[in-house]
Amino acid sequence: MGLHPAFEQIHQERIPEVNSLATLYKHLRTGAEILSLENDDENKVFGITFRTPAPDSTGLPHIMEHSVLCGSRKYPVKEPFIELAKGSLNTFLNAMTYPDKTCYPVASQNLQDFYNLIDVYLDAVFYPNITPHTLQQEGWHYEIDDPDAPLTFKGVVFNEMKGAYSSADDLLDQESQARLYPDITYGVDSGGDPVHIPDLTYAQFKAFHQTFYHPSNARIYFYGDDDPARRLELLDAYLNQFNAIQVPSAIPLQPLFDRPRRAVAPYEASPEDTRSLLTVSWMLPEAADAELAIGLSILDHILIGSPASPLRKALIDSGLGEDLTGRGLDLGYRQPFYSVGMKGVAPENTLRVEQLILDSLAALARDGIDPATVSASLNTVEFRLRELNTGRFPRGLAIMLGALETWLYDGDPFDSLRINPPLESIKARLARGERYFEALLHAHLVENLHRSTVVLEPDPDLARRRAEAETDRLAQIKAAMSPAEIQ
Repeated sequence: MGLHPAFEQIHQERIPEVNSLATLYKHLRTGAEILSLENDDENKVFGITFRTPAPDSTGLPHIMEHSVLCGSRKYPVKEPFIELAKGSLNTFLNAMTYPDKTCYPVASQNLQDFYNLIDVYLDAVFYPNITPHTLQQEGWHYEIDDPDAPLTFKGVVFNEMKGAYSSADDLLDQESQARLYPDITYGVDSGGDPVHIPDLTYAQFKAFHQTFYHPSNARIYFYGDDDPARRLELLDAYLNQFNAIQVPSAIPLQPLFDRPRRAVAPYEASPEDTRSLLTVSWMLPEAADAELAIGLSILDHILIGSPASPLRKALIDSGLGEDLTGRGLDLGYRQPFYSVGMKGVAPENTLRVEQLILDSLAALARDGIDPATVSASLNTVEFRLRELNTGRFPRGLAIMLGALETWLYDGDPFDSLRINPPLESIKARLARGERYFEALLHAHLVENLHRSTVVLEPDPDLARRRAEAETDRLAQIKAAMSPAEIQ
């Protein structure tokens, strides 16, 4: 007999690497999947994640993440999230939007507080009070102080993303991703582009919640020393109110490029800003292999993880820019990516930086990587994986985010937890004299044609042009309004 009749146990395994008994369940009525980790950690973690591919750059997933925490059926106060932040004993309380998922995690060392947080979050995601006013407040709305004054756009996410789009580093990050995945959801901005956020309608907003915020599209996670049977009991109280549906949330694969691509875009700069930024990014194979994921993590550290790392050293010593930029290795995508570049580059030197990156990688793959560098990076990454020293960030939450790297794409959530077999395999390859990291480097970076270079150039006039375009758009909207609508 299982722990609860509403759930089917799919797989159970003791995983020494995270000192846990891990069990994967499926809710029979809805198909919701639950990963339950039992251990002696008193800092208990709960998270519910939905796959939320953005259809466009209106910021729908981001605005929804804000909005569901603005009151629900059972907790109809204006901002339960703020009240919890003030009065709860939580050790973590937040929500996060990613390019293809939205996560709602909480953590607490107090059992009753933990149960209360779970109840508030489950009610919030499944039964939010998302009215037209919620969209206006959290997303965007028109504002006017006087009938004769000009209209303006306002809204929590609109204002936040205006700030992000005026930051060269944030813009480079977004452009690098968009150019690497032009044909799928990763090519749009799930956070929202300020130009497109005001295109979002309430009907689209409401439909997005009805489509994606359903148990059939949920991955639910527990971690800690609380009662595993009680976890399922708490969940079923919510899940049994739904029936299974087909949710169109699968993330498609980006078709491969037949040649590398290059793009140049402007960024908002002051007259004193004369420097460019650039990244070179590669799309990597679908994340289905734990050994490849760990191998790439070690390769990332070999290349740029320390001041002595060969790629970092080549770029810094060149004097062609001020510092490195790019995200390095990001495994949080169905097809992960690797990105590295420089900021503070004279515009005439961007091609030299791009070539230096490509030449440095080719030389390392051809001539070999210093064994001492390989050993140091392997030890560092292994220590990091085993210790999982997350500081104030709950350990259980880091484990959840790792599991989602495969689980979100219908892979095995246990893969990222079982770190011993892939590490031992990599060590055995190295002991046999294999050029393991050189081969990874050659296959996934040097010979990989799915590569995109993005250069951001300073444009002192861009902020003014954007402001004028927004002013003209609002003037046309106001001109079409009746006096009653303006009032």
